[in-house]
Amino acid sequence: MNRRRFSTLSGVLAAASCLGVTVKAHALSLNDVSNAQALQGLKLALEKGALAAVKSLGQPNGFLGNDKVRIPLPGVLDDAARLLRNLGQGAPLDELIAAMNHAAEMAVPMARDMLVGVVKTMKVQDAKKILTGGDNSVTQFFADKTRQDLSRKFLPVVTKVTSRVNLADKYNQIAAKTAGIGLLKGDQVSIEQYVTAKSLDGLYLMIGEEEKKIRQDPVGTGSAVLQKVFGALRP
Repeated sequence: MNRRRFSTLSGVLAAASCLGVTVKAHALSLNDVSNAQALQGLKLALEKGALAAVKSLGQPNGFLGNDKVRIPLPGVLDDAARLLRNLGQGAPLDELIAAMNHAAEMAVPMARDMLVGVVKTMKVQDAKKILTGGDNSVTQFFADKTRQDLSRKFLPVVTKVTSRVNLADKYNQIAAKTAGIGLLKGDQVSIEQYVTAKSLDGLYLMIGEEEKKIRQDPVGTGSAVLQKVFGALRP
C-alpha cells in the first residue's frame, strides 16, 4: 500500500465528512476519486475479501491445508504431542487436530451474512481507521464489529464436531488440571473455546490477506469502481 497516497484519500473522507461536500483527491494518476467513490470502493474490497475468505476456509481442509491458519494443539500440549509421537502415540492426537480444524471449517460459513452486513453499514469513521490503521486494520475492523457475536454462533458447531472425538473430553480434563498450575490460560482451558477463538483469528487474518490482493491487483477484480479507486492509488 502507498501510505502517502492513502493518507490523501483519508483526507478526502475527513473533509467530506466535516463539510458535507464531495472533495477531489489530490495527485491521482488517471482519474480523480470522490469521497463517495472512495467509500464505495473500500466497501466493495472488504466485501469481496470477506466472501473470498469464507469460501476459502469453509471448505474441506480450508484450515487444515492452510499453513497460515491451521489450528495446532495449544501451548504446552503441542510440545507434549511431539514426545507422544516419538513414542508411537501420534494417531489419536492427529485425529483431534483434524477434528479441531474441520470444526473451524464447518463454522466459518456461518459468518458470511454478518460480515457482509457489517461492511454495508460501514461509516466514514470506519473507513478512515482502515485506511490509516496499518497492515492489520482490516483484521481489527472485522474483529471489533463481529467477534463477540460470531463466537456465540461458532461455539455450538465447534462443540458438536469436536465431541465426536473421544480425545476432546480427555483434553478438557487435562486442560482443567494444567490451568490450575498456570500452564494453560483463557480459551485454551476448553477445546471448544480454543477452536472457536482460533477459527475467528484465521477468518479475520484471511480477510485481510484477500483485501491486500485486491489492493495489489484491482484490475483483476473486474470491478470498475475498485479499478478506479485502488488503481489510481497505485504508485
